[in-house]
Amino acid sequence: MSALAHYFERAGTPTVVTSLVREHSERIRPPRTLWTSFELGRPLGAPGDAAFQRRVLLAALGLLEEVAGPVLADFPEDAPSAGANGAAGEDAWACPVRFPKPAASDPADLGTQVAQEIRSLAPWYERSRERRGGRTTVGLSGLAPDAIVEFLAGYAARGEETSPRDGVAFSRFLKHALDDLLAWYREAATAQPGATPSGRALAAWFWGETRASRLLLAVRERGAASEDPAIRLVAKLLLVPRGASAWIEAE
Repeated sequence: MSALAHYFERAGTPTVVTSLVREHSERIRPPRTLWTSFELGRPLGAPGDAAFQRRVLLAALGLLEEVAGPVLADFPEDAPSAGANGAAGEDAWACPVRFPKPAASDPADLGTQVAQEIRSLAPWYERSRERRGGRTTVGLSGLAPDAIVEFLAGYAARGEETSPRDGVAFSRFLKHALDDLLAWYREAATAQPGATPSGRALAAWFWGETRASRLLLAVRERGAASEDPAIRLVAKLLLVPRGASAWIEAE
């Protein structure tokens, strides 16, 4: 949307963009942007909070008064938690499988540890998929979960930047594998009947309690040192969400 804003403006239509990734807006420089600190997928903040969402919209529309840009303004509020809007089950939610507290390991050991997590969560992932009529958001990479772990652990350990899929750049395949692993864990964690966790609760669980999160941190470290700017972009900006450091450091 940030790039499209330039085309609309050239055609004479004023635009405002809400941004969840500030670095993208700083690079693309759309005419008017409101940056928010909300989690991805929630550009207006917590669901069900009409008053808060109205403040976000008014702040964004207020930027239309700016006739010259680019303008990048910060929304001054953090989103209230979903629990504040009636999702009482969030505090009661717990993943159906408990793991030992994660610790730093070399990538080879992490691969083995994450494979064990995959085996523990596999029945819950299948139950979650059955509850959704066989639907899943996993599949971008085309790899099974254990193969995703093997691929990521191998990259973190050796740094070989060869895509397993012909015609697909390594940076794109790496992002697909990372997205698949995250989606697989989240779907498995939500299989337990009862309380439905918020996105924030799922993120706190993943980044604070799983070995898979430490594998992703190892991938980030490896990717951040790559000579390929596309791989560095994935590692530095698209891998670990803002706010995850608090859950990681709380171990």
